[in-house]
Amino acid sequence: MRYALKIQTPDEKGLIAKVTNILFELDLNILKNDEFVEREDNIFFMRSEFIGECDIEVLHKKISAILSKEAIIEIKKMQRRKIVILCTKENHCLGDLLIRYDSGELNADILAVISNYEDLSPLVQKFNIPFICVSSEGLTREEHEEKVLEELKNYTFDYMVLAKYMRILTPKFVSAYEGKIINIHHSFLPAFIGANPYKQAHKRGVKIIGATAHFVNNELDEGPIIYQDIIKINHALTWKEMQKNGRDVEKIVLAKALNLALEERIFVYKNKTIVF
Repeated sequence: MRYALKIQTPDEKGLIAKVTNILFELDLNILKNDEFVEREDNIFFMRSEFIGECDIEVLHKKISAILSKEAIIEIKKMQRRKIVILCTKENHCLGDLLIRYDSGELNADILAVISNYEDLSPLVQKFNIPFICVSSEGLTREEHEEKVLEELKNYTFDYMVLAKYMRILTPKFVSAYEGKIINIHHSFLPAFIGANPYKQAHKRGVKIIGATAHFVNNELDEGPIIYQDIIKINHALTWKEMQKNGRDVEKIVLAKALNLALEERIFVYKNKTIVF
């Protein structure tokens, strides 16, 4: 079995040696190590990927004994995860994830797709995945979210992916799945936060456009950034042409960010990420 060990702790001399010695003593074979020190706060981050017969409780106890009481230690099996996708009407990000899932490129099972419109039901049904429409028509934001939360209670999942889910989530909803919600925003954050970023970018005459995948928090489009990418453009494009070109970036950025999460490569520290 393959495992990922993630450590976040105040930095001190010899940490790598101490941790790797414990893995050696337990007859665990390290496949890859990554380390980083956040110099401003003197915080050490380490991700070790290893194989072997591992008693997670024993390993956690041994590592805890050599680290600061402030240390955060995670040990997880590297196995197929479970996700739920929320969408609205746009199909490019959802379609890309469905194709990756169908071709075996996505190391996750898609348990369900939930939308506030029926538009994408035919697409999802082609992949034999449950599609659930929770209409928002005539409902307040809070009333609609209560219905979505009721549907989500039927599933146990690792991550919720907002594949162009064009609704602002309330603090109650976010707190129910804190650290589990991944969103794709169609701009190179922190630029052009909120609605119609392509229109905003067009008005500013930008020469690059991009997309940002981030964890969702209670600040609009200001959660910890996981992955970003850009493409070059010029003055000749209308904002709608920019939007069309940007869709390719959006789906790639979302897929890469999700894979980083599925592979346990992300540390969230304050309002930013360390990604190995």
